[in-house]
Amino acid sequence: MTDASDTPDAFEALRTDYEPLAPPPEFAATLRQRLWHVVAREGSTTTESGGGTMSNSPEAGGATPAEPHALTPYLVVSDARRAIEFYVAVFGASRRGEPIVMDDGRVGHAEVAIGDSVLMLAEEFPEIDHVAVSSGGPAVRVEVADVDTAVARTVELGGEAFGEVADDGHGRTGRIRDPFGQRWLVQQAPHRSSAGRPRPRHGEAAYFTFTVPDDEAATAFYGAVLGWQFAGGGRPRTWGVIGSGLPDAGLAGEQDYAGWKLMYAVDDLDSAVTRVRTAGGTVRSVTDEPYGRVADCVDDQGVEFWLAQL
Repeated sequence: MTDASDTPDAFEALRTDYEPLAPPPEFAATLRQRLWHVVAREGSTTTESGGGTMSNSPEAGGATPAEPHALTPYLVVSDARRAIEFYVAVFGASRRGEPIVMDDGRVGHAEVAIGDSVLMLAEEFPEIDHVAVSSGGPAVRVEVADVDTAVARTVELGGEAFGEVADDGHGRTGRIRDPFGQRWLVQQAPHRSSAGRPRPRHGEAAYFTFTVPDDEAATAFYGAVLGWQFAGGGRPRTWGVIGSGLPDAGLAGEQDYAGWKLMYAVDDLDSAVTRVRTAGGTVRSVTDEPYGRVADCVDDQGVEFWLAQL
């Protein structure tokens, strides 16, 4: 009679060593990209891949007013890092965290903020039919502070411009293709007051400009500390400020005066200039601008300001 202890266990006899199986490449690529996109949308999650990090948490990336809307463009580009640099230079975009880099070095997901909107992009993943359009394809409308400058900058950085920049019923418009094949309808909308504000009355602040010696350092500092975003202005070294809480705010570099410099509306600029001088202030210049006549002034305590007949 055989001892039961000598009988091998059936499960032990059938057990084989664990051999992990690699899933099909198409399935793995699709799953990986979906997981990264889900993680990227989490408001308090930091992710790492290929040495890169991305965070949408206020502590790590700075709270920003830009958010994905019901319809958010998601572009496929050949070189996401260069594309981000292009959108920053031409459209005044701000980076939202760092790109998510896949194991093979391709950018699987990146985001930039333009105004109050988010633009998402990734590099090509042919294995999941995620490829860039070689020609044609849809165009994305983007609003900029100066369409002529944006179109000229596009050509300078290797893109194409189609036709001339022209005024139409919706503002000043140009058509471009960026160096990565994406078509854009670049538009400078007609001037409108923020949130439908009425034209400022005599004595009211009409515009708020943060003047600084170094605009690049200031945008980096206040973007990191306060989460402000900046859109390219109509002149060199100027920026629109988004997220300051002020209805119309800008930032100007290469300025001797550091701090907020306000523009006040007046009914009659000539009379207001006379009153400045009578009260002990200084009027440094009076100029005609597209939006009205402006006087650059200093009060009797050294505070700089503008007066504008709008």
